[in-house]
Amino acid sequence: MPETKISTITLAELTTVLIKELDVHEGLWGPFFEFGFGAANVATAPDGKSFVPAAMNFVQKVGIQRFDSPNNLTVDAAQVNPSKTGRKKASSSKPK
Repeated sequence: MPETKISTITLAELTTVLIKELDVHEGLWGPFFEFGFGAANVATAPDGKSFVPAAMNFVQKVGIQRFDSPNNLTVDAAQVNPSKTGRKKASSSKPK
């Protein structure tokens, strides 16, 4: 049997990956999860004759959302994914 391996990242690291993947260069961003909910009657005995109502939560989507102020979930896109083009310099106006 192959060896099972689990790798984890923090929510800030996940946000950083998504910022780079989505090519975001400015703003404070944090993780966003859209959850779904379901219910079913679940068998509680091996013979399948006893059931109980059960609730299930599941992740439907993962993304990032913009924040107005920093907190423990936010990542500054300008720091982790700076724009490669840089800022345009203001053209100097010379008197004619």
